[in-house]
Amino acid sequence: MPQFSPSDQAVIAKVQAAFESRFAGNPQWVRACGRINIIGEHTDYNDGFVLPAAVDKYLFFAMAENGTDECRFLACDINEEHNVRLNELTPGPKLWANYLMGIIKQFVQDGKGVRGFDCAFGGNLPIGSGMSSSAALECGLAWSLNTMFDGGYSREQLAQLAQRSSHTFVGIPCGIMDQFASLMGKENQLILLDCRSLDYAYIPFDTGNYRVVLLNSKVHHELASSAYSTRVKECREAAAIAGVKSLRELNPEQLEVFRHHMSPTVYNRASYVVAENNRVMAACAALRNGDIMELGRLMFETHDGLRYLYEVSCPEIDLLVDFAKNFEGVIGARVMGGGFGGCTINLVHKDVLDNYIAQASAHYLQHTGIRTEAYFTASVNGTELLAKK
Repeated sequence: MPQFSPSDQAVIAKVQAAFESRFAGNPQWVRACGRINIIGEHTDYNDGFVLPAAVDKYLFFAMAENGTDECRFLACDINEEHNVRLNELTPGPKLWANYLMGIIKQFVQDGKGVRGFDCAFGGNLPIGSGMSSSAALECGLAWSLNTMFDGGYSREQLAQLAQRSSHTFVGIPCGIMDQFASLMGKENQLILLDCRSLDYAYIPFDTGNYRVVLLNSKVHHELASSAYSTRVKECREAAAIAGVKSLRELNPEQLEVFRHHMSPTVYNRASYVVAENNRVMAACAALRNGDIMELGRLMFETHDGLRYLYEVSCPEIDLLVDFAKNFEGVIGARVMGGGFGGCTINLVHKDVLDNYIAQASAHYLQHTGIRTEAYFTASVNGTELLAKK
């Protein structure tokens, strides 16, 4: 296996001990990546552009065949188990198990000859943080099955398979960004992904004297899942009114023509998405030109759009972003992920980083009673096989 951080080593030891206490055999190991998204939020299911990266927060999977027709899972971080036979793959009350069963279902439907297996998994990827632990769960199992049962899928095909599973098995109408980033990440690079064509390019991720830090609000409002589906429907309504397949096909001037045919809410959703696609391209230009100040400005602009037009922020997140706006040395901040909680992503000068984290955390605790956590991440190669059984 490659070199691991102390945090990774602790997770691997925990998963290994859990596997050995519950199952038999010599497992193969797969490491699945979380992701950050610099800019391009809620554009993926609108066939737009996104700019994510796979990051060094992981889920580790230990998996071995068990000689039966049963798949047995042990979720080490929450100490839960789930067993299911290959001919009984139907959604149930455990969301984490549905993500896994949905992946198996896609392999079975594609005739890939999956056999019974045992799997223990755990990680240091914070759940509900906006770093997409759900996509890591899907992609980690997909890569494990692909290697164990010679599935023959490419990374791009596995990303599409995982998205299809979310749609058809889990019932979440997500875009493809999270799965694509988890599988296709590259060290020190961002991925400029066209979610319509799946064309992509790697953009060097160099922020100079500024560092990316995530602040976890530690809140996740229940509104998130229902509001996500509502936003998807609102965007589709706007596209239908404009006579296009998706909002990706509109520029601001074209959208304005149809403004009075839309409700104010639907127009606001569309207005945000159209502007956000333009911001992604502007952010790529800023990175290529070494203009980190412009990248930060665009991040603040994205948050305003998510807050006032798309309405997927929340008071706790806004408290953190407003603090960042008024802190010298912070040049960009926004909510990251689906919204209604999770993390803010911040661009902070290295000389004020510790002071910023301390003051932002104190400010947040004073106003919410919640202790935030700060995460530093590095862009890394995507989900990979660590050791074959």
